[in-house]
Amino acid sequence: MQVSFLIPVYNEAATLRKILERVEQLDLDKQIIVVDDGSFDDSPIVLEEWKKTHDSTVVIRQANKGKGAAIRAAIPHIAGDIAVIQDADLEYDPSDVPALIEPIVRGEADVVYGSRLSGGRPQRAYLFWHMVGNRFLSLVANVLFNTTISDIETGYKAFRAGVLRSLDLQRNSFAIEPEITAKVCKRKLRLYEVPISYYGRTFDEGKKITWRDGFVALAVLFDVRIRG
Repeated sequence: MQVSFLIPVYNEAATLRKILERVEQLDLDKQIIVVDDGSFDDSPIVLEEWKKTHDSTVVIRQANKGKGAAIRAAIPHIAGDIAVIQDADLEYDPSDVPALIEPIVRGEADVVYGSRLSGGRPQRAYLFWHMVGNRFLSLVANVLFNTTISDIETGYKAFRAGVLRSLDLQRNSFAIEPEITAKVCKRKLRLYEVPISYYGRTFDEGKKITWRDGFVALAVLFDVRIRG
């Protein structure tokens, strides 16, 4: 099975080449799709240099619209059987991807989340209130959709490619994370979780999601539950 990596990028010049190298080194039949979401640092330069020796990498550039818009821009270019969302920072380790996609490869899952909260893998001690907010959002999602997800805000999500195409995603910002969860659960797709490593960043190190995104995520969960 070919795996398409969807990599949204916004001002990640410090880590972008390293994450591309780590994905490239995976022993998988893979496609790399990078969407530069209006970066104003050196990310475009990094991508130009990468393309010189990796012309099969799909690079899309657009005005800044948000992570959700970047992921949606990548979806029409998916050629693989499995799609994996891969952040361009170093919080998520591509070496976890073979385990992440295994339930899909076995034919048992439609969607797999890499959980930072289920234990069993290295975890950097990270921001307390982010953890509290994530656990609360996961609890709300579980109540609304009668499920048991531990980490709805994880940046590591894998899909059967046809499933991702069919979700009709509309959010442009980080709100795409709860939107994905709500639409996957509402359709009662086969959702699995596997533990992953997490090397979380602080705001000083470049973390972008804030408490405001938590309120937006809550609204999205209820909106999809009520209206679809």
